[in-house]
Amino acid sequence: MQLPQIINSLLENDMYKFSMGQCIYHQFSAYKTTWTFKCRNTDVVFTTEMVEEIKAQIRAYCSLRFTEEELNYLENVKWIKGSYVDFLRLWQPRYEDFEIGTEADCGLTIETKGSWLNTSMYEIPTLAIVNEVFFRMNYDYDRLYASFRERLADKIQKLVDGTYCLGNFSEFGLRRRLSAEAQELAVQELVAHNKDYKDSACIGTSNVYLAKKWNVTPVGTMAHEWIMCTGQGNHKHNPAYSNWYALDAWVKEYGVLNGIALTDTITTDCFLKDFQLTYSTLFSGVRHDSGDPFAWGEKMIAHYEALGIDPKRKTLLFSDSLDFERADKLRKTFKDRVTVAFGIGTYISNDTCEDPLNIVMKTTACNGMDVAKISDTPGKEMCKNEEYVDYLTRCIQWRLEHDR
Repeated sequence: MQLPQIINSLLENDMYKFSMGQCIYHQFSAYKTTWTFKCRNTDVVFTTEMVEEIKAQIRAYCSLRFTEEELNYLENVKWIKGSYVDFLRLWQPRYEDFEIGTEADCGLTIETKGSWLNTSMYEIPTLAIVNEVFFRMNYDYDRLYASFRERLADKIQKLVDGTYCLGNFSEFGLRRRLSAEAQELAVQELVAHNKDYKDSACIGTSNVYLAKKWNVTPVGTMAHEWIMCTGQGNHKHNPAYSNWYALDAWVKEYGVLNGIALTDTITTDCFLKDFQLTYSTLFSGVRHDSGDPFAWGEKMIAHYEALGIDPKRKTLLFSDSLDFERADKLRKTFKDRVTVAFGIGTYISNDTCEDPLNIVMKTTACNGMDVAKISDTPGKEMCKNEEYVDYLTRCIQWRLEHDR
């Protein structure tokens, strides 16, 4: 490796990977998935040297094991069970699950194939590695880090002087961070200044390693993969009912704990068909990740009210491409009607003098079958089979028009 090791702990993953991982272990351990990397930037090229460094970093990541201290920390998370921790005591990443090449227009292809238990855990560390390798090897990193520190200080000052009042927010930037040291600095500084903010509080981070190190809450429930695989990974299921299968399995695992549901995997309108009184009562709130957040917030409040549920008892967690200005506007709009919280990623973890990468790694197959996300923002779906996207879209549309 030319660079220092980027991922140094298996806890260096988003919390929702462990939340979903426990459910996968207990209910879907036989499922197999394929994950595919995509760089959405059209002007980005990964050199052969970068690709070799990415391979070396992923090999190093695959050599890691959980320590007993890390496992004890996980077991003390309220909803994590000892049986899953015992599994993690034996678990290790497998480099053999990775296929890394140079065939794409951007110069980098990555696929992971294997058990859902394994491949789900690879997404976030892989993206963090790709991102940090690119920014360290493509730019003057010291210049970027200096601009990052300057912009972070400005963000903190605007929370201190009340320019922005966010209420509770968490840092969600591991997958696209400038570097490990940049993300840690951001979490450390944002939390250290909580006492100085007028009406804001950084209450946690999605990065479990940093949550443990800086004694803040590890934040994260479910991602799109959960709804895609539980709903579309069984050919007997109608994929327009994916949310029902996902919510049902989640409640079986957690009851009323760990209950923030993701709404937009196959559109929020279709989600609401299944998010009726039982699930709306059991889940403590919902997360926004695509589409107009203001329209979504109004839709969710109206949904709760129509069910006779007081929206003030529920949380709307916004997490789509947020900066402090947008979060401030959202809170002003909704704070007197519902509990508002934010998960803020790239704007915190990779705000520099250069544009961030727009990279993703998505589930593209489950149990040998195509899977897809049809979000509230057109064009965000990622699937290898356009015919399947058309089929899924028609299933959703039929249900919206006929399922009363």
